[in-house]
Amino acid sequence: MPTPVSNAPAQDRRAQSLRMIQQLVGLRTETLVLFSELARKKPFQQSQDVPELLQKFCASLIDYTADGHFQLYRHIAERTERRLAVKKIADQIYPRIMNTTETILAFNGKYDSSEHAGALLAELDGDLSKLGERLADRIELEDRLIGVLNEPRTPRD
Repeated sequence: MPTPVSNAPAQDRRAQSLRMIQQLVGLRTETLVLFSELARKKPFQQSQDVPELLQKFCASLIDYTADGHFQLYRHIAERTERRLAVKKIADQIYPRIMNTTETILAFNGKYDSSEHAGALLAELDGDLSKLGERLADRIELEDRLIGVLNEPRTPRD
């Protein structure tokens, strides 16, 4: 009688992928909650707690972005992903995700310091609106990738 082939390494990789997805979605949710809190502070004024909330939001935004790049997207960038369906969707969306990262980094670079963020409150409404659009794009792209990552492997993968 043949010995059954263990697929433990594949199961371990799948479990790791699921943990990465859960962590990314958790950070994304935290970031969106802070984004909503910040948006509700309009019109932005120095006397409000906007500068402190803006700093919390920037920190969360960078954590979320970095987690995606150093966990989930690293496999795509390094070309270590094995599943054909994931490779295909990744090739389609990864450049667009990188474009959203540029917008996120520009926003953070502008508002990450409480020393100068208060002086920029007049520009925050427009910048936050632009960032919100880019975050919506990023989330749609991430959800497409997550959907493929959650699909069961096919024999040709």
